[in-house]
Amino acid sequence: MKYRDEYRDPASARRLSAEIARTATRPWTLMEVCGGQTHAILRHGIDRMLPEGVELIHGPGCPVCVTPLGCIDKAIEIAMEPGVIFCSFGDMLRVPGSSGDLAAARSRGADVRIVYSPLDAVALAEANPQREVVFLAVGFETTAPANAMAVRQAHRSGLGNFSLLVAQVLVPPAIESLLTSPGCRVQGFLAAGHVCTVMGLDAYEQLAQTYRVPIVVTGFEPVDILDGVLACVSELEQGSARVLNRYARVVRSEGNPAARAMVEGVFAVVPRYWRGMGLLPASGLGLAPAWQQYDAERRFGGVEAGPEPAGECISGLVLRGERRPDQCPAFGSRCTPEAPLGVTMVSGEGACAAYFRYREPQRAFG
Repeated sequence: MKYRDEYRDPASARRLSAEIARTATRPWTLMEVCGGQTHAILRHGIDRMLPEGVELIHGPGCPVCVTPLGCIDKAIEIAMEPGVIFCSFGDMLRVPGSSGDLAAARSRGADVRIVYSPLDAVALAEANPQREVVFLAVGFETTAPANAMAVRQAHRSGLGNFSLLVAQVLVPPAIESLLTSPGCRVQGFLAAGHVCTVMGLDAYEQLAQTYRVPIVVTGFEPVDILDGVLACVSELEQGSARVLNRYARVVRSEGNPAARAMVEGVFAVVPRYWRGMGLLPASGLGLAPAWQQYDAERRFGGVEAGPEPAGECISGLVLRGERRPDQCPAFGSRCTPEAPLGVTMVSGEGACAAYFRYREPQRAFG
């Protein structure tokens, strides 16, 4: 606990908050691109510790939230096939498709199972050779190594009844899409430490140089995030646009070479649809040609891009950082975690869920 307490120390948080106030001489707008950081910011009132004019806005940092409608529709379609065991992490079961979700499919008789690792799905395939086992592979770069390992394990075990429905996405292309969108007002980014732990800093260096925007890699505790904000504001005040690693206790500039090799050996970079953001080139991972016998889309048909549902939900604007959840007229009334209108209220990492849980009047951390 001593290690964690060091990064939750109220005195350190207050010191950093005061230093940010002394450093900022003009308004700055920063974006965190991690749902875990969004929840930490709201839980601890970190945004309320910042001086007026230094604004944190929330980006597409929830991998569950950006999984496209068509992928959920395909997942439901596959799950309803006779003889299929469909495996997923629990937070995907209530993500809405065009007409229902995986939880509703399970109530209609689909064999949908919650697993805690893709290797659990491999074990199910080994134990049920007469059935097709499909794992819904979603997430940012952090989940890709385990999904690649599952494919390799299935291959080593000679399993012909295991496949992945892949919806892996990559963070840097999403940042680039935001930077090139009309009306973008983000001037600096906080990058998620766990993503950089796997993939390193190369892609962020390219973004910082191309778009002249500082990117600070940071962690998830209050002191981590405030330190990241201070570093980003300092860069902006100096007119600098570097990638700074403020999570060096975990992140190396080269990332994790073994994990990167695992990912690069099984997956290839592909275009990917993002809910709320559309088709982004080179923004996802798909199984490389040598491994496509484990691709559920080859076995069950491809994912079709469906239109975003119309209605009063503004989750697309929330995912792009154009609106805060509490700027939605339905927030907290017609849209709650028990009766969600959109995916950002469904997911435990979604910004709307974070606002609903933490955005009651509260004093700042410490």
